[in-house]
Amino acid sequence: MLNFDIDRLREILDVLSRNKSRTFLTGFGVFWGVFMLVGLVGGGDGLKGLLSNNLAGFATNSAIVWAQPTTKPYHGFRKGRQWNLTYKDVKRLRAQVPELDVITPTITRWGSNATHDDRSSSGIVKGVLPDMQRVSEPKMLYGRYINQMDIVQGRKVCVIGKQVYKNLFPKGGDPCGDVIRIDSVYFSVVGVNYADGNMNVNGNDQQAIYMPLSLVQQIYNRGESVDMICVTGRPGVTMSDITDRIRTVIALDHHVDPKDEKGVMVFNTEMMFSIVDNMFTGINLLIWLVGIGTLLAGAIGVSNIMMVTVRERTVEIGIRRAIGATPRMILSQIIQESILLTSVAGMSGILFVVLVLQELEMANTTNGVVSAHFQISFWTAIGAVVLLSVLGVLAGLAPAIRAMKVKPVDAMRDE
Repeated sequence: MLNFDIDRLREILDVLSRNKSRTFLTGFGVFWGVFMLVGLVGGGDGLKGLLSNNLAGFATNSAIVWAQPTTKPYHGFRKGRQWNLTYKDVKRLRAQVPELDVITPTITRWGSNATHDDRSSSGIVKGVLPDMQRVSEPKMLYGRYINQMDIVQGRKVCVIGKQVYKNLFPKGGDPCGDVIRIDSVYFSVVGVNYADGNMNVNGNDQQAIYMPLSLVQQIYNRGESVDMICVTGRPGVTMSDITDRIRTVIALDHHVDPKDEKGVMVFNTEMMFSIVDNMFTGINLLIWLVGIGTLLAGAIGVSNIMMVTVRERTVEIGIRRAIGATPRMILSQIIQESILLTSVAGMSGILFVVLVLQELEMANTTNGVVSAHFQISFWTAIGAVVLLSVLGVLAGLAPAIRAMKVKPVDAMRDE
């Protein structure tokens, strides 16, 4: 019923070109609808990719614990008391909260200075254990992370972050084995962590200098105190279910009220990741509602214009019927006109939005590495083409049925 031939195509083009401005504005409605739908889908995927990169490498079922001045009096102590976490808290959590998998402390020293030859860089010294990489996964460009032998033997080794590496070694290359000075103490570089996400523990990973925890405690006279304890739950354990127990275990031993949520801070990253997932679910729903709504508005515009065109061509359709055109032939031509208009406008919209998304992707490419993919997938493009075809048929269906009902006698009488 919808077979195209050259003569039919010329006839359709002639009909659409009779009122160029009306055809253009009608087609622009479809163009804009497709542009919005595909652009929002591609842009939404790109934004999700950017945010995912910022959160990449961090354990989703984890929590971070640290001490703050108390806000409630307890056991004879006034509120506002300063206190510190200790390494013994790690052992208590391991003994009393079996649902935890990784329990690793960390120490942070801000404002440190690292030098190599005539180069210097500010940095954040982080004392860590090997398990820290199971909480915040490093992206090793060179070398390795801190291991257990570094802890046991007290090796003066370090892993430097991306920005520190660029400042100290501007020519690039593998710095492993080179010696750098950090706050008057010399360390051997054993790795370069090139992670650049924004989900960091106590300071930006790009400016971090990782050292064995025991070494940092010794050099900076920290004794048994630690700044934070990072934990992850075992498979199947929901962190939200055990955060209160974690707070209670730590609070009771330090004479802090177990209900003092500001005194014993427990940051539940699982909840944050859940919020992000729910946010993107809502954004995706909004994208499809806005995109499809705009596209439907364009299709309705096509249908209305085709309806006006049919009314203007009543005499022409009546003459066709009089010389032998069947209702099916009339129906076929009107639907073909609608499909051609929506297809040309829609494919133009897809082509244009692909170019725009490509430019966005290029703008988010650094040193040949793409931060986020803004392009639509192959199946999204196929789905858009199928949707265009369906909308073309639906947009032309009502006008085509109206045209099919035109009787030759009535058309001649109108003339």
